[in-house]
Amino acid sequence: MKHLDFILFDIVGLLAALIIAYAIRFHGAFLLTDEQFFGDAYQNLAAVIILLDIFIVFFAESYNGILRRNKYQEFRAAVTHCIGVFAGMLIYMYSTRQSEYYSRSLLYTYLGLSIVFVYGFRVSWKRVIRKRKLDDVNKAQMLVVCENDNVERCLHDLSHNRYSDFKITGAVVVDADRTGETIEGVQVVSNADNFLNYVRENVVDEVFIDGNTRASSEALAAELIELGVTVHTSLVYSNMILSNNLLERYANYIVLTSSMKVASVRQAFIKRLGDIVGSLVGLLFCGIAFLIFAPIIKHQSPGPVFYKSTRIGKNGRRFAFYKFRTMRVGADKEQALLAAQNEMQGNMFKMENDPRIIPVGHFMRKYSIDELPQFWNVLKGDMSLVGTRPPTEEEFENYQYHHKARLAIKPGLTGMWQTSGRSDIRDFEEVVALDTEYIANWSVGLDIKIIFKTIGVVFSGKGSM
Repeated sequence: MKHLDFILFDIVGLLAALIIAYAIRFHGAFLLTDEQFFGDAYQNLAAVIILLDIFIVFFAESYNGILRRNKYQEFRAAVTHCIGVFAGMLIYMYSTRQSEYYSRSLLYTYLGLSIVFVYGFRVSWKRVIRKRKLDDVNKAQMLVVCENDNVERCLHDLSHNRYSDFKITGAVVVDADRTGETIEGVQVVSNADNFLNYVRENVVDEVFIDGNTRASSEALAAELIELGVTVHTSLVYSNMILSNNLLERYANYIVLTSSMKVASVRQAFIKRLGDIVGSLVGLLFCGIAFLIFAPIIKHQSPGPVFYKSTRIGKNGRRFAFYKFRTMRVGADKEQALLAAQNEMQGNMFKMENDPRIIPVGHFMRKYSIDELPQFWNVLKGDMSLVGTRPPTEEEFENYQYHHKARLAIKPGLTGMWQTSGRSDIRDFEEVVALDTEYIANWSVGLDIKIIFKTIGVVFSGKGSM
């Protein structure tokens, strides 16, 4: 989905090549009234071309590094892509025994035109992209950690890299206190003493470590990974052995990327696609629930039907969180009075028979009906179907370093904690352990397993509070 624009341009180029090749072969048959124009066989071939293009893009990762390719590299990539589609067309024709319906001269003309159009569209669109602003709200926010002698060179190389997927939001100089200074347009936000605390309290997706910036880069990387941050280590020389290693190029640096879990592009695509489809279905149920429960909520407790609060998402991002209101208005302000009755140990509040809950709220909570509006959060991309439960701002402020690891992914409607007997778990550290286990062992299959377990928990009302 990151390169949806290139996918669409390639499809347009391939179909334009087919239409023009058809017109050339049949002497400009462009009139829609002409019965011969683009007959059924060629219409079917157009549909096959679209499917082949998507198939090749998905499995061959045709756009990997596309913005960094020069014109010659792009030409080779376009030729390879078009030949792949053409080969798939031939396989389709011969496997369905339809080859006699297609003109050979048309097909060869199509191949040449497709290369021209695909290459032309790609080069032209890349020129448009290069003129766009460098700032992008969807880019990962990265801190650069380096020594005073190398900070100018390092920040110059990284911050002026035009085609990166990251945005430099700050620098940390570990052997000098330059906090507050601006170097190469990047502000120095911390020093070695309060660096980890800065990561805990601010939005930090990734950290780039330039060489041995501390007595041991391995030790620093290990601490950051425990915080749920993705770490990139500049490989001048390193024998670092960490889990989930991935060799990447960042500007002029070869780095060893380490994280709690590294997901492939296809895995991330499948997870997001599942979120979109699942949220659309969930919102239908949310609409039905609204028609049934909204009048009851209004009758039992005058006030809004929906409860909105600020929650903490991936790596500290704040977002608006929605639920059906199951407590009386102003219940948040009363939580401090009930702190002594909190049945959870640590940074989470849970209380059976909470007096703030309105009568219908007990039923809605038992069967998780109050959670249905969160499908809107999933559709927006703030949350996922499966993940970790998002903490409140007050809970987040009291987090210890290792607690932030559970924020390394998007929060979810359900997760390992919810399907592991959530009413039986009384220690927040157990919640953190389950969440970090989920992140470290994540797979599409694990998500599917948790979703099916969640369905059983919801219908049985087991483990709800």
